[in-house]
Amino acid sequence: MSQLSFDRDNTGLLVVDPYNDFISEGGKIWPRIKEVAEANNCVPHMLEVLHAARASKLRVFFAMHHRYRTGDYENWKYVAPIQRAAWHRKSFEYGTWGGEFRAEFVPVAGEVVASEHWCSSGFANTDLDLELKRHGIQRLIVIGLVAHTCIEATVRYAAELGYDVTVVKDAVADYSQEMMHAALEINMPSYASAIVETEEIVTALSSLKAA
Repeated sequence: MSQLSFDRDNTGLLVVDPYNDFISEGGKIWPRIKEVAEANNCVPHMLEVLHAARASKLRVFFAMHHRYRTGDYENWKYVAPIQRAAWHRKSFEYGTWGGEFRAEFVPVAGEVVASEHWCSSGFANTDLDLELKRHGIQRLIVIGLVAHTCIEATVRYAAELGYDVTVVKDAVADYSQEMMHAALEINMPSYASAIVETEEIVTALSSLKAA
């Protein structure tokens, strides 16, 4: 594989769903993800990529899932299975600790938080595409949760919109190794230009910092 390289002017880091419910001990969904996330050091790797992006002055964007609010979905005629599950679990409940950014991932000044997505894609019915275009972004580095749902859906949609996408495979997690395999080895290679490890991204961004 050729060495990765990025242009600061047209590349952005996209962090998907770093909520406490997903990636913090005590979160509602953490017990389902914990085994896979700890096996590949997902959260430390997410932080490593985020810190590298900030150090190299890469633009950072966040794609956050809709936070549960009382009354959600009650009058909808069709609720997708993934939305029904979030409804029943009250995932990322607004106003609660679980619905907050994990402390280490709180955006800093100048970073963009797109409007919340209702299903899986960070692009569908949000302003993410608009924000990326306004900032001149054509290439995306993607990290976060969950590999076979929000990450895969966001990567697919990004490809449809013409973005060049790199996925950091040890900075994502899933409910099982089988789901990780399906997302990273079978499905996403059709849409992501590169699927790489944290070390490769950090090295590429370090070179960008020195440039």
